[in-house]
Amino acid sequence: MKQSRTTCYYQNYTDDFVESARQDESLPEDYQWTHRNPVYRLASAVLYCAALAAALLYDKLVLHIHVENRKVLKSAGKSGCFLYGNHTQPVGDVLGPALYCFPMRMSAIASVSNLGIPVLGKLLPMLGALVLPDSLGQMKKFMEAVGDHVGKKRCIVIYPEAHVWPWCTFIRPFPAAAFQFPVLYNVPAFCMTTTYQQRKHGKKPKIVVYIDGPFFAGPGKKKREQQMELHDRIYACMDARSRKSNCEYIRYQKEKDA
Repeated sequence: MKQSRTTCYYQNYTDDFVESARQDESLPEDYQWTHRNPVYRLASAVLYCAALAAALLYDKLVLHIHVENRKVLKSAGKSGCFLYGNHTQPVGDVLGPALYCFPMRMSAIASVSNLGIPVLGKLLPMLGALVLPDSLGQMKKFMEAVGDHVGKKRCIVIYPEAHVWPWCTFIRPFPAAAFQFPVLYNVPAFCMTTTYQQRKHGKKPKIVVYIDGPFFAGPGKKKREQQMELHDRIYACMDARSRKSNCEYIRYQKEKDA
């Protein structure tokens, strides 16, 4: 693997290397995930179209992303789906999946800290961001909103690693909790693995995203077992794809090994 330009040292996989202005923000108790106001819905649709255009320009002209196997997502258009990815681009991970999922509309499950991203953060709910609740009292409304988005046959993106590690070339361990959704709503799961590969020109690596699936849990099992099965299969697929990375722009090294 080509040598990295920068080394970042970490203690745990939950370390933050990208922090927003509202990293420790909490949701107000009366936060609304679902909006019925027609004006809000119209503004959301217009903004989403603008985001698609911005995503196309950013992905092609700034990040130079190449996507492999996007066609597999076509099978999800009849039911909606959940799309899991490794979290390695602060802006690209927000905009890119909107292109990968097209013509399905994308939504994303996100932490409240994302609302602190300059300019873009305040617009994320209108673009389909489903902010994770802070309390059990909010959980019911959150789950109703997720179900509403599934019912609209959207592609719901989840980054189970949770924390952005820019240009990271390996898959960090992640919990099985996020894999409850495909089981609960009985829809397919897919994964997208962002890899970094050497390019002939330019300082930064070429970005190649691989999309795989659909994944379904085996029938006749308890929901917890199905959830774990999806987790294991998708992690294994992403881990295998990540090995296609052949250069490091940023190297991540555990502190005790430094």
